[in-house]
Amino acid sequence: MRIVMMGTPDFAVPSLKALIREGYEVVGVFCQPDRPKGRGHKLAACPVKEEALRAGIPVFQPEKIKSPEGLAMLRSLEPDLCVTAAFGQLLSRDCLAVPRFGTINVHASLLPKHRGSAPVHYSIICGDKETGITTMMTDVGMDTGDILMKASTRISEDDTAETLTHKLSLLGAELLIETIGAMENGSLVRTPQDESRATYEPKLTRETGRIDWTKKAREIDRLVRGTDPWPAAFTTFGEETMKVFAVRRIAGKPEAEPGTVLTADAKSGLAVACGDSVLELLEIQMPGQRRMPAGDYLRGHSMDTGIRLGGD
Repeated sequence: MRIVMMGTPDFAVPSLKALIREGYEVVGVFCQPDRPKGRGHKLAACPVKEEALRAGIPVFQPEKIKSPEGLAMLRSLEPDLCVTAAFGQLLSRDCLAVPRFGTINVHASLLPKHRGSAPVHYSIICGDKETGITTMMTDVGMDTGDILMKASTRISEDDTAETLTHKLSLLGAELLIETIGAMENGSLVRTPQDESRATYEPKLTRETGRIDWTKKAREIDRLVRGTDPWPAAFTTFGEETMKVFAVRRIAGKPEAEPGTVLTADAKSGLAVACGDSVLELLEIQMPGQRRMPAGDYLRGHSMDTGIRLGGD
């Protein structure tokens, strides 16, 4: 079976590796064009491209796969099946018509819940207890195709978007191979999605991470974990922006207004009033500096108690 893989970030790498390991003929890999990265803004290859090149697989990077040039690249490979995993581009009807067995997508949620481009992040932000992988037949909608198989996993209290993405990437690779095997032996069942149960979350932006200190501690904690490492939860500190990567709830309801700094020293830590209790900020990042424990930052910098974070 001739397979074309389409994916871009780390999440898709285990699926590509699994296809290679299982002996499938991966005739080409499509991924997003190289983008500037780091302080030097040098063009950098995405993880899927790097893995494909290591395996000697041709890589194609059209700006839009549904363009005439991109479609011609895909047709030239004559795939029997396409596989997508966090590709980052929508496929047109013309693209979907190329592989004779269709296109399977590896989606990081239990569809129809959490359609969209950031299902892992929102599963944490929304307070889900479990999530998983859905393999589905891709159609022209946003994650609306028929469900093929599902596999679930628990979301732990300390999972971040980064750690959960890694767990799901491995689970997705396993389910992909199982799905293709069922397709080959004729046992694969397609199940239409229940539209009445569908949820769709918007694309992540930097503003997604803005902390509303009037929220409950558990909601802020979920936002912090669900946006780590990007776009990162943040709050304003004077005229600067403070990123927040880890917090811990402290029991008791403060008298101060939400967002008020209650303690700010290396010994006592950085504690902030929120909607229902107090949050200790455990790991932060100030502009131009690395991520660090809040206590380390406070050893070299002063912060007045009584000021309000997140104010105008």
